[in-house]
Amino acid sequence: MSAPTLTTPPAAIRAGDSASWLLTLADYPAGAGWSVQYDLLNAGGKISFTSTAEGDLHRIARTPAQTAAWTVGTYQWQARVSNGTDAYTVAVGSIEILPDLAVAVGLDTRTHAQKTLAALEAWIENHDPGVSEYEIAGRRMKYIALADLIKLRSQYLIEVRREGGKPARPGRILMRS
Repeated sequence: MSAPTLTTPPAAIRAGDSASWLLTLADYPAGAGWSVQYDLLNAGGKISFTSTAEGDLHRIARTPAQTAAWTVGTYQWQARVSNGTDAYTVAVGSIEILPDLAVAVGLDTRTHAQKTLAALEAWIENHDPGVSEYEIAGRRMKYIALADLIKLRSQYLIEVRREGGKPARPGRILMRS
């Protein structure tokens, strides 16, 4: 069974998966010599590829071997048509390259809120509440007050619960009469 044919770039592509879509650009038909080049760019690098003609349509197709080499991250993209003489940007957007979990090792898939909550909880559990600041050789270190850390922990706990589709405050039922 094959995947359905997309008519726009997907919002995300998993590295190591096939990626394909078919563009209809009435003003720039492939049969008239137009091709489409996609350029994906982020701080970590650039990915470029071009279309192949299917009559007047533009086929974008990447194999698993090609996408496996892509670096995970969120990219800005542009689609530019060209006929060898003229070139026009016809679309822009963003796309996320997701990790291939089959080959990933030691990948931390937690959200920012989950990571921050874990760090706050570890600090609260392992920090000596009796020490709020210290100085060594003229360098001073002052810690965030425990009450502020607990308040921050509560905020991140609510955010993590919301991410998981759970009520923000378990055990509370609000009623209106």
